[in-house]
Amino acid sequence: MTTVVYVSGTFDLFHRNHLKMIEYGAGLGDTLIVGVSTDELVCSYKKPPSIPFEERIAIIEALKYPDVVIPQRSLEHTERVKDLNIDIFVVGDDWKGKYDYLRDLGVKVFYFPYGAGVSSTKLKKQIYNQYKELVSSADTHSIPDVIKK
Repeated sequence: MTTVVYVSGTFDLFHRNHLKMIEYGAGLGDTLIVGVSTDELVCSYKKPPSIPFEERIAIIEALKYPDVVIPQRSLEHTERVKDLNIDIFVVGDDWKGKYDYLRDLGVKVFYFPYGAGVSSTKLKKQIYNQYKELVSSADTHSIPDVIKK
């Protein structure tokens, strides 16, 4: 019997922890489906992704682990689980508890522990803070005298 694994994510500013979660999902079963959240879905619960959906899904499709990569348009996965015969659902531990209802459908739910490490949100914050620091130092330097001819 084939075990179908579904890994769910936004995969914005793709980083090592995204890869580790997808690799982990691949090791749990025979068929790996990765759902990439659309821009519209992401905007329904947080700020828009930095990388557009078309680029994020292309990045995931280029990986060796997924068998199938599909758009994810909802945070409610009951129908998707039924339609795709999903046996195992994997998502980052920043969603811990959110998908426990899938267990009632016989799905094993794994919350991948990467929230305390690298995340797109942390990367965005770091980039923003570094940019602010650069602008601040650029704005406070002395302006040289301009010599007019």
